[in-house]
Formats: sequence, C-alpha cells, structure tokens
Amino acid sequence: MIVCSCNVLSDDDIRAAVAESDDAVRHAKQVYGCLGCNAECGRCARSIKTIIDEALGPCAKKCCAGCPHTYTGAANDETAELAEFALAAC
Repeated sequence: MIVCSCNVLSDDDIRAAVAESDDAVRHAKQVYGCLGCNAECGRCARSIKTIIDEALGPCAKKCCAGCPHTYTGAANDETAELAEFALAAC
C-alpha cells in the first residue's frame, strides 16, 4: 500500500527501512533519510509512525540493553523531531 504519495513510499519500503537501519528508526524523518527523500506535505507522518511502531513491536517504546533498536539520540533531538512532524501532519 502506498503510504506517502509525494515520494511514492509503500508500507513495505518503510518496514524495510526500519529493519535494515543500523540506527534506531523511531520517527518519520529518519525513515525519509533512510530512503533518500524528504517530507513534502507531511500528511503521511502519522501513518509512518504507526508502521514504525508495528515494525519494532515491543521495542517501540523502550528497548533493553543490547537490543539493535536502542535509541542513543538526545532527548532534545527527539522532541524537536516530534514537534516538527506534529505540525506538518496537521
């Protein structure tokens, strides 16, 4: 299914980006970066976040030590990204 019509990204593309990333992909902005594109209209950000959470499963909220999905970014970076996409999704 096409999730982002601006960049023609499917749900499979998003799941693959989450699975293949060396870093912890937690936000739509990171998915765009992994797939070599940028957010255009932002309407897909919520859907992408839902797919990311589904793809990470129990790791979506908090990872254990040694989990390949462990997020090492600063809390301020995470807050800024959430705010940016919350505005874009409105």
